[in-house]
Amino acid sequence: MNKQLIWRIAKYLGIGILAAFIASILIGGSVFFYYASKAPELTESKLVATTSSKIYDSKNELIADLGAERRVNAQSNEIPTDLVNAIVSIEDHRFFNHRGIDSIRIMGAFLRNLRSNGLQGGSTLTQQLIKLTYFSTSSSDQTISRKAQEAWLAIQLERTATKQEILTYYINKVYMSNGNYGMQTAAQNYYGKDLKDLSIPQLALLAGMPQAPNQYDPYSHPEEATERRNLVLSEMQNQGYLTSEQYETAINTPITDGLQSLKGSNSYPPYLDNYLKEVIEQVENETGYNLLTTGMDVYTNVDQDVQKRLWDVYNTDEYVDYPDDEIQAASTIVDVTNGKVIAQLGSRHQSSNVSFGINQAVETNRDWGSTMKPITDYAPALEYGIFDSTAATINDAPYNYPGTDIPVYNWDKAYYGNITLQYAIQQSRNVPAVKTLEKVGLDQAKTFLNGLGIDYPSMVYANAISSNTVESHKQYGASSEKMAAAYAAFANGGIYHKPMYINKVVFSDGTSKEFSDPGSRAMKETTAYMMTEMMKTVLTYGTGRGAYMSWLPQAGKTGTSNYTDDEIENYIKRYDYVAPDEMFVGYTRKYSMAVWTGYSNRLTPIVGDGFRVAANIYRSMMAYLSEDDNPGDWTMPEGLYRNGEYVFKNGARNSWVPQTTQQVTTTETPASTTTENHTTVAETTSPNTAQNPTTPNTNPQQNPNPQGQQ
Repeated sequence: MNKQLIWRIAKYLGIGILAAFIASILIGGSVFFYYASKAPELTESKLVATTSSKIYDSKNELIADLGAERRVNAQSNEIPTDLVNAIVSIEDHRFFNHRGIDSIRIMGAFLRNLRSNGLQGGSTLTQQLIKLTYFSTSSSDQTISRKAQEAWLAIQLERTATKQEILTYYINKVYMSNGNYGMQTAAQNYYGKDLKDLSIPQLALLAGMPQAPNQYDPYSHPEEATERRNLVLSEMQNQGYLTSEQYETAINTPITDGLQSLKGSNSYPPYLDNYLKEVIEQVENETGYNLLTTGMDVYTNVDQDVQKRLWDVYNTDEYVDYPDDEIQAASTIVDVTNGKVIAQLGSRHQSSNVSFGINQAVETNRDWGSTMKPITDYAPALEYGIFDSTAATINDAPYNYPGTDIPVYNWDKAYYGNITLQYAIQQSRNVPAVKTLEKVGLDQAKTFLNGLGIDYPSMVYANAISSNTVESHKQYGASSEKMAAAYAAFANGGIYHKPMYINKVVFSDGTSKEFSDPGSRAMKETTAYMMTEMMKTVLTYGTGRGAYMSWLPQAGKTGTSNYTDDEIENYIKRYDYVAPDEMFVGYTRKYSMAVWTGYSNRLTPIVGDGFRVAANIYRSMMAYLSEDDNPGDWTMPEGLYRNGEYVFKNGARNSWVPQTTQQVTTTETPASTTTENHTTVAETTSPNTAQNPTTPNTNPQQNPNPQGQQ
């Protein structure tokens, strides 16, 4: 090939590449300006808007007006330089050098995304202001069209406003937790001072909060708030805004320095605070909009009468006898037909000052003990054909966790020999539960749990009798919200519905979007019915008699966690019946309710009458819900038949009715030890009463059943 030909090929190739480059620029530019032409109008009224969001209950009655509580705007000349330095350090290093978009930041984010296979933003502070004012933060809304409009409006804002004005808009726009809008409002409410009078560490805290205001709330999350503040201070030092001495002084300042007691001025009753927190989170998850900073109307599923009754049950002695004011409770009630959360409360004696603080009803940081047995062990065993009747037998005998030499203990260190599945659940025996999980297999059990909205990063055989996980995260493990939704699938014939707090959102432009969960089949109808039949006996003859009501068909399961031997020896220092957590999960054909009880400090043990509280809260609320609307009993589906008190699948391998003379009564109490991921546990049942008495205990208040661990 001669040189002339090579040169001609190179020339045409170069022309082609150049043409393609020019064409891509022209096409890209055309697309950008097409999308930009559809951007909303940039107005100062929008930038300074103080629109609020209105929240309605299930009867469409207004229950809250969020955004109208507290808002004091700062003027540009009232904003201290240290606050400006803190904001640009943590949010936008080159704020004073770009004109709305930062090409260096965009390229850096692009390269990081390539390396991490993730999604990191390259938004400037100006773009963040535009997003707060006009758009959502939903990942589904991060489209080319939306990004083009966001960039275009940011460029336009930089042309019409000074940097100082943009910062002022931002400082007055952001939500700062506890009903405070704007940093000046937060300064006055948190510290009783104006922004100009705050110290550097106080300003750094405020500058860092807008990214996740409730997470960095110094009142309810002081550790997270300290970490965020110190990150801001570190960035300020890196940018040359702080000397080493200033930095050291600031990071060693307690996060509580200067904080004053919050003044309660919420526009809604205190009994709605926990529920509204979950509404805010679900709105943002579903739409990308933060209703605390974006005006909208939100229609929720809360039944205000039920929510108020739950508050009264928690905070008065009219319905439940509490051993003291410190014992806590957290519970969720869902409609089993659709997953709607009709009531939820995360603690007793809540502070009326802190808005949207920790909601224990959705936290997964406590162990749900034996309430895990039905969904982890026995339902999967029926679903996957390992057992074909409630009369199937399993041997309650000495046994080690699979693959270990660690024994699984029942509460009494005793064994009952061959017992039915129904009896194993009724008396909450541990060995049969772990044996059943071994038959099911960890992978199949995990799949089954996933279908009920419960996940673990990885499962171990101790999860047969415990919800403990190796990783503490809201995504993993169990909570009252997750357990109420999971057990609802037993109540409705096997359909799992995601817990829903909202049913409709009307946006500021008049458009609306409705929300519901259609449900997915988590188990066969036959599995759900057989589990219900077995868990009915938990209330009549077993560990859950404190929740029994003779007139109401219902089913449920107790649960108790336990301390390790080391905790008892070094912290608890008592050897009578104690536990950190006591739970009850139960349901009728209409409602499912999960209740956790315990102390905020896990090392404060439940003792004595404290073991009655969970079942009594459930009993009080379910009686209230059903007194004028008894949902009736379940109907046996096709594919099953009954023989005596047991239920069999058609074609069951045998249909004999076990004859047993085993004598037990239930007075459960915890006693156990934990070794790494394997818990030696004690589901307490004391020998005395017949397994199947002809008359159930109809006065559970006189016969408490403090339930033992897993």
